[in-house]
Amino acid sequence: MADEMMMHIGELAERTGLSLRTLRHWDEVGLVRASGRTSGGFRLYTTSDEQQVMLVRSMKPMGFTLEEMAELVRAAEASPNDPLAEMEPERASYFLVESIRRRDKLMRHLEGAEAFVARIS
Repeated sequence: MADEMMMHIGELAERTGLSLRTLRHWDEVGLVRASGRTSGGFRLYTTSDEQQVMLVRSMKPMGFTLEEMAELVRAAEASPNDPLAEMEPERASYFLVESIRRRDKLMRHLEGAEAFVARIS
């Protein structure tokens, strides 16, 4: 952490497109904790924290639970390039299969939305 750039929550919010409220909530529930605090108590985040936030952000539309997202964040801390490598094979398989299934469902919803917009435009 000493070598990493530290940023305030506002900068992290701007960089990730998330609200301050969301980032504070994720910190409070232990999903993505701030790596530090200023002497005044303001949250400080690292670029590694930012990567964790982006991982959670990408999982959010897929409907994973907070516990599942936290599990993947912990695995990503140990192996940032391949979080599933740090999991038991059955659990890694669950995340892979579920992610594909949920992505496909989201794609079908998007196709329906695109058809609707085309119909009314």
